[in-house]
Amino acid sequence: MSLVDVSLDEGVAWIRLNRPERLNAVSDPLVADLLRALDSVGEAKAVVLAGRGRAFCAGHDLKEPVPQGDSRPRLERLQEVTRRLRALPQPVIAAVHGYAIGAGAEFALGCDLILAAQDAVFAFPETGLGLSVTGAASRLLPLIVGPLKAKELVLLGERLDARTALGLGLVNAVVADVHEAAAGWARRIAGRSPGALALAKRALDNGIDLAAALELEISHALITEHLPEGTETLRGAR
Repeated sequence: MSLVDVSLDEGVAWIRLNRPERLNAVSDPLVADLLRALDSVGEAKAVVLAGRGRAFCAGHDLKEPVPQGDSRPRLERLQEVTRRLRALPQPVIAAVHGYAIGAGAEFALGCDLILAAQDAVFAFPETGLGLSVTGAASRLLPLIVGPLKAKELVLLGERLDARTALGLGLVNAVVADVHEAAAGWARRIAGRSPGALALAKRALDNGIDLAAALELEISHALITEHLPEGTETLRGAR
């Protein structure tokens, strides 16, 4: 069974993380399926990224064994999600309900628009787990909420409810039915000129240098694997 579902409805590609029993927590197979899904939306005029079950994405699955050997290829595949989201010509809407934690929050940041259900919860808990942020959060989060608030969110790792996230500008809107709202926004986008949308997205993203941020994040992630301060113990807790 695929860990990511793809469907096309009225010109809108729906990409749904499909690991609900683990709150769509990130694993290597899920990342591989998500990358394949992002490669399959060529016919769509807009894209919605969502999660099945009770959450959007609860972050890295800390119950999965830590792969041995060179971690760089695995980290680069994870970051490729952000690269593909940003490189798609179609606007991408994140439809967030329940948890968007760690890598899940970073998946949402990689999208062009973020809609949140009233029960949405965002957090960047990596420093409390002995880990490093990835997915270009080090660049995108300060751009969205400002440098001081970004440092607060990352250094303290506190959870944000949907209304707080809206007040910070982390999400575009808080809605009663996030999937219905995402469908409505996506249909409105799909009714516009695809070429004009692609150019507008490119123009708005021009000047955001993600390459340097992504490389620095990998360097830091590799360093955290060798930190002596109880790192392995922290990996098993959330």
